[in-house]
Amino acid sequence: MAKYLTAPIKTKDLPGGIPYIVGNEAAERFSFYGMRGILVVFMTTFLAQPGGALDLFSEDQAKEYFHLFISAAYFTPLLGGLIADTWLGKYRTILALSLVYCAGHACLAFMGVTGNTHTWLFLGLGLVALGSGGIKPCVSAHVGDQFGKTNAHWLPKVYTWFYLSINLGAFASGILTPWLLRATAGEKVPGWISFLVGEKSQGEILFGPHWAFGVPGVLMALATLVFWMGRNKFIHIQPPKDPRDYFRETFTGEGIRAMGRISMVVVFIILFWSLFDQMGSTWFYQAKELDRVLPLLGIELFPEHINAVVNPLFILLLIPVFNRAIYPAIDKFFHLTPLRKIGIGLFLATLSFAIIGSVDMALAAGYKPNIGWQILACAAMTSGEIMVSITGLEFCYTQSPKQMKSFILSMYLLAVSMGNLLTSAVTKWLGGKLDRTEEIWAWAVAMLFASLLFIPMARRYKSKDYLHDEDELGVATSH
Repeated sequence: MAKYLTAPIKTKDLPGGIPYIVGNEAAERFSFYGMRGILVVFMTTFLAQPGGALDLFSEDQAKEYFHLFISAAYFTPLLGGLIADTWLGKYRTILALSLVYCAGHACLAFMGVTGNTHTWLFLGLGLVALGSGGIKPCVSAHVGDQFGKTNAHWLPKVYTWFYLSINLGAFASGILTPWLLRATAGEKVPGWISFLVGEKSQGEILFGPHWAFGVPGVLMALATLVFWMGRNKFIHIQPPKDPRDYFRETFTGEGIRAMGRISMVVVFIILFWSLFDQMGSTWFYQAKELDRVLPLLGIELFPEHINAVVNPLFILLLIPVFNRAIYPAIDKFFHLTPLRKIGIGLFLATLSFAIIGSVDMALAAGYKPNIGWQILACAAMTSGEIMVSITGLEFCYTQSPKQMKSFILSMYLLAVSMGNLLTSAVTKWLGGKLDRTEEIWAWAVAMLFASLLFIPMARRYKSKDYLHDEDELGVATSH
């Protein structure tokens, strides 16, 4: 039987398992963001029963279901974190739930072949939410598990690579999957496309929903394979032999204090995600009414491109700028702690929605602004994402006790779930009581209020770091 390391090795080098985790994350995020990026447009434009008859959702229904799905995908991390920390360990949990994830993609890819399409849609979304959500805290914590105190200086850089891989996958899928869903045949169809889909007449959809959902499923299968290939390179931190030991440690005074400290930060991030994920719903509906031809370039964007392409592209471009220029420049004036980064990020989200609100006011007045204004708002929101999300991930890992890291990271991800649940509930509750412009400005004001409240909380926060020891080196049998 193969032997696996169960504690970090004392070294200053980069751990050998990191490339496999980063590669897995890029492919897995391609699969998730690919299907997520086309979900609203599919539900409102392409959803059909096996006979071909359209069976669409309204815009409000699609927005509600979209945010419920995102909420579920970020609630199930609690389940995945508990399974990993008390029973299977992170490696086995990731591998098992990745297979559930693949099954969900298969359901989505075969929608409309047989049975009720709505049933297959909700079943597929449920399985994807369980699989993608369940592995999220485990993968994030598994990254940190590869490091000990001697090479902990790599952690900020590796979490940045980790986040870059997420957005590289998201960017690639944001370009490909909307095209697979929408692309129509021109006067001449390239031979390689005819080979894949058969002869198509001019104006006919080339690939359609089966391909648009199927390709992300193939990437998820590839992500699972890449992760399995790294099994002999990983540090496999073992769960307690008795799950009761985990709960005893979790609910000690130290564990409860750690959860309390981190919750004080996480609760403020909930509203950030309420605003951020509306790029896939509210912004999408607004973009349908804008002039979507890019100035100078003459390229017309799909309404979903802001969320699916522009946001991950800005992540890829701005992360190096923040690390090499913006953060050092700010540090010259005052020490930029993790909590200060998060606080600035909250204010940037407010600015973003103020721009979106102004665009909606122009639309209501009869003007047709260019989508460049949404791109500007996306730049502000993405800058906030860099300062809130990347920082929050590293912050929660270092602030959580050793046996609680998957669970604490699932608490951090729960903020995304609660934020989207809030958006879904507000959408259902308002039910036309506010028009879209009023609703956007209400979100902006709420975000500003939360940002101001965050300042005194951050000043009172007392930091405490936890990292794995390097003198507990051991081995475990293969899984």
